[in-house]
Amino acid sequence: MTELFALLNFGGYIALLLWGVHMVQSGVQRAFGAALRIWMGRALGTRVRAFFTGLAITSAIQSSTATGLMITSFAAGGLVALTPGLAAMLGANVGTTIIVQLLSFNLTALAPTLILIGVWLFRRHQPSRRRDLGRVFIGLGLLLLSLHELVLLFAPLQDARLLEILLDALSGQPVIALLLAAILAWASHSSVAVVVLIMSLASHDMIEPSLAYALVLGANLGTSVNPLLEGAGDDDPAARRLPLGNLGTRLAGCLLALVLLPWLPTLMGVLSADPARAVANFHTLFNVAVALLFLPLLTPYARVLVRVLPKRSDPNDPSRPQYLDESAHEVPAIALGNAAREALRVADMTQSLLGMARAGFLRDNRHRIAHARYVNSAIDRLDGAITTYLATLDQDAMNQDDHRRLDEILAFSSNMAHAGNIATSGLLGHTATLRKKGWAFTAAQRDELTTVLDRLMRNQRQTAALFVAEDIRSARYLAFEKDHFRELEATAAERNLQNIQAGRLDQAELGSFYLDILRDAKTVNSFLVEAAAYPILAKHNELLPNRLRENSGAPE
Repeated sequence: MTELFALLNFGGYIALLLWGVHMVQSGVQRAFGAALRIWMGRALGTRVRAFFTGLAITSAIQSSTATGLMITSFAAGGLVALTPGLAAMLGANVGTTIIVQLLSFNLTALAPTLILIGVWLFRRHQPSRRRDLGRVFIGLGLLLLSLHELVLLFAPLQDARLLEILLDALSGQPVIALLLAAILAWASHSSVAVVVLIMSLASHDMIEPSLAYALVLGANLGTSVNPLLEGAGDDDPAARRLPLGNLGTRLAGCLLALVLLPWLPTLMGVLSADPARAVANFHTLFNVAVALLFLPLLTPYARVLVRVLPKRSDPNDPSRPQYLDESAHEVPAIALGNAAREALRVADMTQSLLGMARAGFLRDNRHRIAHARYVNSAIDRLDGAITTYLATLDQDAMNQDDHRRLDEILAFSSNMAHAGNIATSGLLGHTATLRKKGWAFTAAQRDELTTVLDRLMRNQRQTAALFVAEDIRSARYLAFEKDHFRELEATAAERNLQNIQAGRLDQAELGSFYLDILRDAKTVNSFLVEAAAYPILAKHNELLPNRLRENSGAPE
């Protein structure tokens, strides 16, 4: 039983360590996440600037995995070139060593104070940046407490014969030790937690220096796998260039370090006689050395990655932009025209989704649901490409009318994409539920639903026409359509309530389902109105600030 409790304590303290790391990461990301992303997107320019940007971001959020996922998403969206992206990943790897250096000192006495400050900030304030900083302080306190308890737990294990045998076996197998630490770091999404655990083992002389350094190499290698698996979900091989390139630099560094492993204990012993400090120093030295080695080689390295992972171009892929010409960036008016033409493609695909939904309610069209999801995914990617294209325009070269048109294009494309999402997950999803449950609408419901979807498709066509040719009268007419769909929902809700009151529960269940369909149709129509009618009405000062009636007795 003693061994079982010791194992449970060990697992609990490891979980507390991981949770502390998670709270620090999530707290910083919640407090500064949006600002960090914006700053990173602007700062990833040259290799040197990108390197220090990655270092600074990771020093703040203490997760090279999170930074790697952000940089990978920027690279996949075309916001950052491959060479600066690789430099930023090298900086992120160095940045994650800072907290390890801090934790190598005995800061356990600060843990209660940090937790006290964190709980006060978290409980005292509503959701805000201060509340999120409270999470950071609590996480740091839990980190220090878990480390202290792990140190106390390992103290009596120094004489354990079984553990000594296992660690001795690993001492002669540095490659196996590296793979074991890599798996642990990949599973925990944190090299910090694994390296800190290695420091605890080294501080009690439970592992030899050479084994400790092999485990540190594995921890560094393991966290480079996460962005490759999670950040490159695109089928295009080009989307995997950055995470695979980062994995390649770490793998090359690990192989070189394994060759030098017999001489590393002597070298690290010169820097510090404390085993825990030596582990932290080696973690930092390894990442700095890899950065210094690869920074001058990133340009040819990037060319190799481009050649090995060429960009896949499918001419029949609906998500592939057809009009977003990069050479037109120097003339904002032309670039805006290209983006507007691409946004109309989004509108055409949204129209096809509404047609699929209409067909799905009239006849069994379950085989089209998979195709609808494919089209909806293409809409989302195309909307993202339009946003990226417009975001990279030279803002200083644009006049007031250009800025207004840019906002109109973004609003139109985004709202059309949202309408397509509701048509797919909502309306088409309801058709699947209808078939699964074997329900059948009444003749009145069927006719009304057909009329509603026809009206929705007509409004979608009018929205696309308004986006091309501005007409205040047509925009006002389209805006009034919201009242029609609101009245439809209210009438159906009243009818369903009467069925419930009359005890017609079989009709009430189908009535509630039918009401959900009308609500989704109303939501789609709202997105259509916001896509084109509202921008035109706002431009001509035809919109009220809100829908509340003026009331002189309202509180000031």
